Amino acid sequence: MNSAEQNLPPVPIDRQGLASAVTARLRDMITEGTLAPGTRLNERVLCEQLMVSRTPLREAFKVLAGEGLVELLPNRGAAVAELSVDDIAQTFEVMGALEGLSGQLACERITEAEVTEIRALHYEMLAAHARRDLAAYYKINHVIHDRINAAAGNAVLTNTYQQMNARIQNLRFRSNFNQDKWDAAMKEHGAMLDALDRRDGAALRAILEHHLQTKRDTVLADLRPAKALP
Repeated sequence: MNSAEQNLPPVPIDRQGLASAVTARLRDMITEGTLAPGTRLNERVLCEQLMVSRTPLREAFKVLAGEGLVELLPNRGAAVAELSVDDIAQTFEVMGALEGLSGQLACERITEAEVTEIRALHYEMLAAHARRDLAAYYKINHVIHDRINAAAGNAVLTNTYQQMNARIQNLRFRSNFNQDKWDAAMKEHGAMLDALDRRDGAALRAILEHHLQTKRDTVLADLRPAKALP
C-alpha cells in the first residue's frame, strides 16, 4: 500500500440507506406477490438474492413488521404476514372510508399545482396500462392515492391511512390481475381526476369508496374458493 492510499480518509458505509433500500425491495416483492402471504423468509436465500448481509435484512424485517407486512416468529425467523378473509373484508371497509374522506377533504384543500401533479401521474399511469405494465401502473397508482390523501391536509388521517393501506398492498395489486377489472379501475381513475378538477368532494368521495368496494369484492371472490379447499 502506498502513502497516498494510507492517507485516504475512511469512507463510512451508509448502513441506514442500505437497510432502507432492502426494506423497499422486500416491500415491492411482497406487494407484487414474489413473496406470497405466509411465506417463511429464508435469510440465507434473501441475502444471496439481494446481495446484502444479514444485518440490513433483519433491520428491514423489523420495519416491515411495524407496517404489518411481516410477522416476526420467536426463534423461528420471520414470515410474510397473512390476513384472514374477515381481516381482509374489514380492512377494505375501513380503507374505503379513509379513501373517501381523503378525497372529500382534498377537494376542499388541494392546490392547483397538486392537481397538475396528479394529472401528470394519471397520464403516466394511463401509458403503463396501455402497454400492460402492471408493476409500473401500480406504483404510479399508489403515488396518486397517496397524493390525494396528502392533499387532504390531515396528519392523523394520513398516518392512519398509511398504516392500514400497507397491510393490503399485495391484495390491491392482485385485484388488477383480471383484465376487465383492471380496465374498469383505470376508468374509475379518470372519473376521480374529473371530480378533483371540479373540486366535487361528494363525487370524489363516492368514487373512491366504490373503487375500494370493488377491489374488496374482487379480492374476496378470488380468495374464498381457495380458502374453501381442504
